[in-house]
Amino acid sequence: MLTIGSLFDLADFPDHELFADCPTVWTPLQRLKAYIAGQAIPSFQHLCITDGVPLDSPYIWFNGRLRNARECIITYGDATKGSLTVWENGQLLRGASVIMAGAVIVGKNVKIGKGVLIESGAMIKSPAIIGDQSEIRQGAYLRGNCLVGKRCVVGHATEVKHSILLNDAKAGHFAYLGDSILGNRVNLGAGTKCANLRFSSGNITVRNGELTLDTGMKKLGAIIGDDSQTGCNSVTNPGTILGPDSLLMPNTTAPAGVYPRKSVLR
Repeated sequence: MLTIGSLFDLADFPDHELFADCPTVWTPLQRLKAYIAGQAIPSFQHLCITDGVPLDSPYIWFNGRLRNARECIITYGDATKGSLTVWENGQLLRGASVIMAGAVIVGKNVKIGKGVLIESGAMIKSPAIIGDQSEIRQGAYLRGNCLVGKRCVVGHATEVKHSILLNDAKAGHFAYLGDSILGNRVNLGAGTKCANLRFSSGNITVRNGELTLDTGMKKLGAIIGDDSQTGCNSVTNPGTILGPDSLLMPNTTAPAGVYPRKSVLR
């Protein structure tokens, strides 16, 4: 089961080429930094935006240009359902993205899709890619080299570092996601932690039956297949690979290793 195709459906993922010809399921993470460097071109270039300083006004990203949104009428509906709307001088700006006042951007290399909402208090360190209709909610922290697909949620007090979220993945509340991949429609319960660093030194290894695989990585969190869910306050140990349609129950710690499709960890 340790193939990209056994874990993820990439047919509608905008950055599917990152996963092409990967010999292991953790190879996309090894390629991520270089991939984002080539994709996240400088976009946050505006005279009124200073690195690390909270925005003093809402801004919109529309038709490849960042501009002040003080004169716009914004309806803050659910971005993941296409309900975020921006009007300017009576005209609907279809696909406009909104960065609310109070958000903090560090660096210029942040690529934003259409219909994205970045709420007040969120901090985004470049480079990062945020796909169409995703929400980066209040208090979220993207620490750099984050690839977020379409209709995703990075929620309150959730920290994401060097990770990939496929379409419709949601880390809504108080989660930590380090060096990890969330498949399509994966939902992390509140307080889920995907640990990425062992107490002991050395590479992260993954147990697959009687085999122990050396990933060659000092840091590796969880790789969670499509349509899986974790319960509140659950934890995955470094090197956890969870097959599609699986459940990690609340208050449960998943030992490192490979778990097949439809696993239930209690």
